[in-house]
Amino acid sequence: MSKLSPTEFLDRLKSECLEQSTSDQGSGLPELNSLDFSDLEQKLPGDLGNSEVENSDEQPAPSPHDSPGKSEAASDQAKIRQTEKKKEKPPTPSAVKNDSYLAELFDRVSNLLGDEGDEQVHFIPKSPESLEAAGLSEDDVERLILKYLLARGLASGRQISQQIRIPFALIDPLLKRWKYDQVLDLRDSAEMGDYFYSITELGREKAKRFSEECYYFGSAPVPLKDYLKAMEKQSIAKQVVHEEDLRRAFSDLLIAPEMLDKLGPAINSGRGMFLFGEAGNGKTSIAERMTSCFGSSIWIPRALLIDADIMRLYDPGVHEEVQNEQEQGIFDLSGVDQRWVQITRPTVVAGGELTMSELEVTQNPQTKTCEAPLQLKSNCGTLVIDDFGRQAMPVDELLNRWIVPLEKRYDYLNMPSGKKIQVPFDQLIVFSTNLEPKDLVDGAFLRRIPYKIEVTDPSREHFVQLFQIMAPLTGMEFDEESVEYLIKTHYEKVNRPFRACQPRDLLLQVRNFCVYKQIEKKMSPSAFDFAVENYFSIM
Repeated sequence: MSKLSPTEFLDRLKSECLEQSTSDQGSGLPELNSLDFSDLEQKLPGDLGNSEVENSDEQPAPSPHDSPGKSEAASDQAKIRQTEKKKEKPPTPSAVKNDSYLAELFDRVSNLLGDEGDEQVHFIPKSPESLEAAGLSEDDVERLILKYLLARGLASGRQISQQIRIPFALIDPLLKRWKYDQVLDLRDSAEMGDYFYSITELGREKAKRFSEECYYFGSAPVPLKDYLKAMEKQSIAKQVVHEEDLRRAFSDLLIAPEMLDKLGPAINSGRGMFLFGEAGNGKTSIAERMTSCFGSSIWIPRALLIDADIMRLYDPGVHEEVQNEQEQGIFDLSGVDQRWVQITRPTVVAGGELTMSELEVTQNPQTKTCEAPLQLKSNCGTLVIDDFGRQAMPVDELLNRWIVPLEKRYDYLNMPSGKKIQVPFDQLIVFSTNLEPKDLVDGAFLRRIPYKIEVTDPSREHFVQLFQIMAPLTGMEFDEESVEYLIKTHYEKVNRPFRACQPRDLLLQVRNFCVYKQIEKKMSPSAFDFAVENYFSIM
């Protein structure tokens, strides 16, 4: 019997139900003519209907009289239709459209089952199914494992897998082969068909030779080309910040709305900005919170493989790892490439201690392992140059190093092997200084920093609000009369400007004074007199 189309099937169902209702009046079946089957009559992808042969992706068997060229052309056309069919998004049913909750659930399921195009929105590194897919050779894996066993002595196959972040299924055949090659030795059995391995004398000689070339035996590195693709998909230039995002990120700071309106477009530019103003007005605090406006995380490799060099990229000192709640067991069911680590968008701060060596690839002379420069660690995030103009290195040297990357959005790094590589320069770079920018740099560099934002002194109203905010944090109650005495006596009378940091600093002085005198911690004119005398003695 040939297949029926949805329309023919509904007609037959209606007629059969009508016949049954005639013979059995008490059946209580609904009247099918009153039901709406319009949704079922819409052809979904893959619904063939009467035109089963014409619209089917499966082509009929070629005739013996057909030429080979004609058969191949038909096959190519079928593949093209299959590809286009996979890209089609299933239509949303009308019943779902009328329910907001079902519509949201339908979209979430569609996204989870989406095609490869969805990866451009949310990049997640997939666990490799082969060493070739991981961009590694057997020799790369052998070097890491032998150096690890040389240092550890004994480890199970799954412990080795966790150490180098390669799936156990990929290294298990290699371990058994190296055992037959007398490079490794079996010591004992472990759980789930695993074994404990140790290194033989032959393997020890190889491991020592490998260690002399590079002592690194951590996570298996990721090829540079995979890193470049990931950075392109997670670029900060593709992120958009709205007013509510900015207010959320700066919710713990007291900032004038006018300042937020200046910061918003500058952050959206994804380029660079100068934050300048008097010391103590919160320039560094503002710069450190800019990245949180984007409210997202990114994936970066723990280490990069660049020809024969291994470069460590993940730095716990500047990167904050996102802790997932998945349970760690024998089997990794996440489907994520463990060579990558999920971090919040990085905020890297370099102050007066910044040197030129931190902006270039450095190699440890003992371990022969390379360390990524600061600008590479801050990709897809924010790089803050704090106290700009007070670095040990000359300002002109720093500007000349970055004048091209700021313009082109990419940088060139020199590897120890002599090779020069191109990497993205993809971060929001912030120069924070209490010096006048035009006195530090020339017009050519200022042109490449499109936003110059002055962080001004707080108003009298904001200055009082800062005392209200800081008083509970220092264990005191806000006393309006004492604060008014402070402002009139020690600020307005001597024409002293307000600074955003001063309420916190003065309240800490008052608290320490009260603790020393063993009196109640509270604001008072005498306590403020003592604090001002200490705080402004040479200012």
